[in-house]
Amino acid sequence: MDEVTLRRYRSADAPAVSGLFQKIYGEHYPQPHVYLPCMISQNHTEGRWHSLVAVVEDQVCGHATLSRQPGTASLAELALTVVHPDSRGQNIATQLSQQLLIHAQALDCRGVTIKQMTHHTYTQRMAAGLGFHSSALLPDYAPSPFGGPGRETLVVGYCGIDGHQRPLPILEWPQTCREFMLHLQTVFGSTDNPAPWRGPKRHVEHVSGRYDMVLKSLDENLLKQLEQLPLRWLISIRLRLAEGFASALHKLATVGFAFTGVVPDDRSEGWLALFHRGYQPSSLTMHCPHMQRLQDQAREVGEMHQE
Repeated sequence: MDEVTLRRYRSADAPAVSGLFQKIYGEHYPQPHVYLPCMISQNHTEGRWHSLVAVVEDQVCGHATLSRQPGTASLAELALTVVHPDSRGQNIATQLSQQLLIHAQALDCRGVTIKQMTHHTYTQRMAAGLGFHSSALLPDYAPSPFGGPGRETLVVGYCGIDGHQRPLPILEWPQTCREFMLHLQTVFGSTDNPAPWRGPKRHVEHVSGRYDMVLKSLDENLLKQLEQLPLRWLISIRLRLAEGFASALHKLATVGFAFTGVVPDDRSEGWLALFHRGYQPSSLTMHCPHMQRLQDQAREVGEMHQE
């Protein structure tokens, strides 16, 4: 078996990295930058991506990156992991990821997220082995990278770096999610002082076929407007996890939104609660039992509002 070497990305690697994604995913990968070597290089030059590659006999056979958006210096995402079919079975993806998590300390990251595919459970098992704890589901998050007619549901995982904790606020959790939220508090810690909100009170954009909303709070007027939106629209809401969560969960449920966990707020040290509507109910097998329960509950909510 040929020896595999891991090293930092070089600008000359861009065409080979792009070729890897084309080899594995054809034209279906949802991140368009991977198809343009110039954008791969630009993301590195601007400090958005910090990549490692795996090399066999001077040929790039694997890639993974830490992705950081402007204004999110303390949080990165482990992403864009790909391995050539001829090099699989050598734990290359795991080795790349492990080295990047070490590198995250040098970048002064306090935490790293990962989006795990549900098309198969491999990435979920790998993430757990790397120390990530699954905290949320993203139903029908993006078009399938395998070219199928459906969309890919993802699992979000979070890993604190260098012992840093991102505690959840101490709240009265609704019965429907109490066991799950207490589990997350055990994993991530808890605090009486939620992190202050940063950014606009509301933000809405259309991304990959879904309407993505980030909300500081939910009021009756906004709830009525959400209720009036077409049921066929795929809508994702990220709501600040703070006082009023239980009431918001109940109110959003009445207009068809399923609660699917929590994710780190990339603009603060806080957390955001996820709610979704308009996804296609599906039966999926999850590696994490907590994610399996969220998935089963989301399927039930989705089926209920399709009747």
